[in-house]
Amino acid sequence: MSLIRALSKELEARSDNSLRALFAARPDLISPMAPDFPALAARASARVSVQRALERLNKPEMQVLETLHLCTNADTGHSISAAGLKKVIAGSTLSALDPILAKLQELALVHRADPPAGSPATSSRQRFYLPVGSLKDVIGIYPAGLGRSYTELVRLQPAFAQRVVQLVAELHQSGAGIHPASTPMDAALALQRWTSSPENLRAILATAPERTVGLLDKFGSWAMGAVPQAQRRASVTHESHDVGPIDWLLARGLLVPLDAGHVELPHSVGLALRGGAIVDDFTLAPPVPELGHTSAALRRNAAMGAIAEILRLTAELLFAVREQPLATLRSGGVGVRELRRLAESIRLGVHETAVLLELCAMAGLLRLDVDSSTWIQPPTLEWLNLPRQEQWLWLVNAWLASERAPSLVGQPLTGPSASASHQGAAGTTINALSAEAQRPDAPVVRRRVLEILNELTVEAAAPDGKAPVLDARAVLQRAEWAQPRMSRRFSSLVRGILEEATLLGLMGSGALTQLGSAIADGQPDKAMTILGEHLPAAVNHILLQADLTAVAPGYLAPELSETLLLMADAEGQGPASIYRFSASTIRRALDAGQDAESLLAFLREHSATDVPQPLEYLVQDTASRHGRLRVGTSASFIQSDDETAITDLLREARTSALSLVRIAPTVLTSSASPRETARVLRELGLSPAVQEAEPAVVRFKRTTAVPGSARPVYTAPRTAPPDDDVEAQLSVLRQHRAVPAEATGEAATQLGLETLQTAIRLKQAVTMNVVDSLGNANTETVVPVSVSGGRVRVFDPAKDTERVLSIHRIIDVEPAGELRS
Repeated sequence: MSLIRALSKELEARSDNSLRALFAARPDLISPMAPDFPALAARASARVSVQRALERLNKPEMQVLETLHLCTNADTGHSISAAGLKKVIAGSTLSALDPILAKLQELALVHRADPPAGSPATSSRQRFYLPVGSLKDVIGIYPAGLGRSYTELVRLQPAFAQRVVQLVAELHQSGAGIHPASTPMDAALALQRWTSSPENLRAILATAPERTVGLLDKFGSWAMGAVPQAQRRASVTHESHDVGPIDWLLARGLLVPLDAGHVELPHSVGLALRGGAIVDDFTLAPPVPELGHTSAALRRNAAMGAIAEILRLTAELLFAVREQPLATLRSGGVGVRELRRLAESIRLGVHETAVLLELCAMAGLLRLDVDSSTWIQPPTLEWLNLPRQEQWLWLVNAWLASERAPSLVGQPLTGPSASASHQGAAGTTINALSAEAQRPDAPVVRRRVLEILNELTVEAAAPDGKAPVLDARAVLQRAEWAQPRMSRRFSSLVRGILEEATLLGLMGSGALTQLGSAIADGQPDKAMTILGEHLPAAVNHILLQADLTAVAPGYLAPELSETLLLMADAEGQGPASIYRFSASTIRRALDAGQDAESLLAFLREHSATDVPQPLEYLVQDTASRHGRLRVGTSASFIQSDDETAITDLLREARTSALSLVRIAPTVLTSSASPRETARVLRELGLSPAVQEAEPAVVRFKRTTAVPGSARPVYTAPRTAPPDDDVEAQLSVLRQHRAVPAEATGEAATQLGLETLQTAIRLKQAVTMNVVDSLGNANTETVVPVSVSGGRVRVFDPAKDTERVLSIHRIIDVEPAGELRS
């Protein structure tokens, strides 16, 4: 019976509660709704769905599943039980394996099967299992880290197949206990028998050069390794006394060259190195990292300082962007020059500025203006007027939900985008706010990292209240155990996530803070309460000094900081910032609409000391000279030698729409375009000459209404479907309890692919009902060779030819001369 049909019958026999558990663990199975059990089984066996399910398994569960895959064969019906797995998983027990197998069965990754043919009578309580058919494609070519067999390597590696007979002959001549062979396949089988047991391998390695065993230990978790000149011809009969371990292993076939730079450790050799066990490091307990500790006070103080600092820097960055928007590159993002200019204005490092800029964009505090191709601050921004606790939660929610990875900014640009956009230029890096920093899996990884940090903190909590110091190594070690299939995603993002969590106060002094723990538990209100109790209040006064500076004795209130930045330049970093007044900074405030009296009134209101006389003189003197020269805008001008005509135009009521201004006895300026001005003058009976090189073009800048900023509200990624969807799916399945004899739709497609793949492995013929381009159906008996990209390559014995068929033209497929099981 096919694996899909066997799984379909098992799913059909399950209780509703069991199906609910399956849908909660694998929500993609009912999105969209499955019409019947065969379709549900087909989805559960699909490669993409199995891959998603495997990403949620921990290390011992993956070890059991990979071992089960290696020890079973669906084509021959060779299943295995927990007792059989126990023999090849060192350190395992039936009490440990049975719950894992039950979970894998609940997840529809394995299903019950009959005992292997010819096996001795077993207890009726002993259960045998087979995995889903697509598991081999998902796990890859190195399940459990073991390599391929010698026979498979001979079949897939032509260079090794050409040499293996000679290699076995040389071993036989040197006195090794191996029988010579006449064909590559016989030679492969001879090598397999020669290395089949730990005792044989120990005897072989007894005469090996130094460092050989250490070199083989590096293949303990993965079968492939990088070796320079891997295809060099090493020979047992021509070895010198100083031969290296690589040449020694290649000469005996214990390593097989794959190409010029890589070798593979064959399956039997890897198994013998592990003492005959497929898994030699089985344990149900996660690894416990060695961690240092920090005091609760240091952790809290570091977190509160980080939060106050990021709120201050965010306000400064928004002010800097409001004063001068950030230009974008043609390829997208903000260039390095623009980023350096922004970093200098807020007195921060370039990388730190990039992370802060990304965070502001995540939170919607900055937006891209498509008309000017610049990043600007929205005209109405609620964040600026919120209490500091709410400002912090706004940033945290945006960070949790965003699909961008700020830590990628500045890293080398690789992949198709690098070659297409930059022609492979060396040293090209990812720009801030560019598309290359997009990572759709970032929210899931962030959430999981916070959960791991919380788990490690709870496990390693000290009785004296000290918190464990956590680093990327500890998080990766736990992640590799909890979700080994996602470890590569974690390794590329976890360091940046920890850095960003520290900036946001979720970590302090290297430890997870109470705020971080509350966010990890999904309790933002608790985090707000904790922050309100410990975050120092903002300072609402400054200290003015006679050297034209002001000292902020703490983190300033947002409204005070914004006005002070308008009339002074900030210097230094941290809570005790210094603001320096100068003629240029006072002019900046005057240009913004302030006057001398309002500036001095502001300083008197917020200064803890009297306004120094030099500062008062600076403000008054700068204001007295401000406005002597005025700069305005003009779209056109009118010039005439007749002063009387110019005077008459100013008095004419019909020219009021032109906004005429006399700037000289014979010159007027107008806010209207040259063509519009000329049209009005012609209506007055005049004959103006338009002095333009080409016709004037009036351009209207497109404006769009900018809605008020909306607060980001973080919602954890859904891991289970809604209850209503589950009940609706169960209702549909109840109406189709019986498995139909003829599967349709997606089930039929998956069953056909399964039949083709089985025939390819067994080199058997199939009978296919194929529709041609005219819609005519023809029954053909062919031998499938390969399936890829929606096409199947077949060999037609009747015509002695090969051809390619589109899978969508195949109506039905079944083994030739056999009835469908």
